[in-house]
Amino acid sequence: MVRKRLEDILVAIGPLTVAVSGGVDSMTLAAAAHLLTGRNGVNMVHAASPAVPPEATQRARDWAGRENWDLQVVDAGEFADANYRSNPVNRCFFCKGNLYGTIARYSSRQIVSGANVDDLGEYRPGLDAARDHGVRHPYVEAGMYKNEVRQLARELGLGDVAELASSPCLASRVETSIRIEPETLGFIHAVETFLAEKLKPRTVRCRVRSTGVVVELDAASLQLLTVADSALLETSIMSFLPPNLAGKSLAFEPYRNGSAFLRTGTS
Repeated sequence: MVRKRLEDILVAIGPLTVAVSGGVDSMTLAAAAHLLTGRNGVNMVHAASPAVPPEATQRARDWAGRENWDLQVVDAGEFADANYRSNPVNRCFFCKGNLYGTIARYSSRQIVSGANVDDLGEYRPGLDAARDHGVRHPYVEAGMYKNEVRQLARELGLGDVAELASSPCLASRVETSIRIEPETLGFIHAVETFLAEKLKPRTVRCRVRSTGVVVELDAASLQLLTVADSALLETSIMSFLPPNLAGKSLAFEPYRNGSAFLRTGTS
């Protein structure tokens, strides 16, 4: 049984610190570890940042208060890192490196992440940073996939957390080599929040590219947009545009996973 494998791994690790992003994977891992070992056996660290939607930070705080988690909210300091801000192809390496380095200053326990087996099939430089900092991935060790994490969240009574859509950090929407600015991330979050409430799409991403701003929607939602709808939405979206993005155009396109990410040598 996959849950039993996970629990055996968590117990074998001993006292641990969960890096909690506020998403389904890390929240479920935190809940499982807390239920299994209690407040003395696990603590959680969440990094608040312009790249993290404020609702994710609030979710971590709310659950910690409700379930008596030992949670610390910290600044991982990635915005002071010129390597991260320059947004290279391996930006996540610098982001996670700052995160795990900060957690290590707050805790001497074994750091664990919510990475699951599905994550191993993608380019994830953050996993390289995790390896460099000795971070363990209990889901991976237990052979757990995303759907099994969601099922565990349901079994643990995590409610809406179990159904949270996968959503990488806001910086993932900025095309490789475009500098990461807090104002840009605030714009991205405002647009995605606005469209989520207005259209209730299955998927929405606001991409900032060298060619302009692109709103990506799942195929069904995009097909429902009329020309008039698009024009009205464009007026609202452009009202959110910060000065550093002045002059950018706007387009609507079908959702493509990781479409802001450009490998060296690609077009």
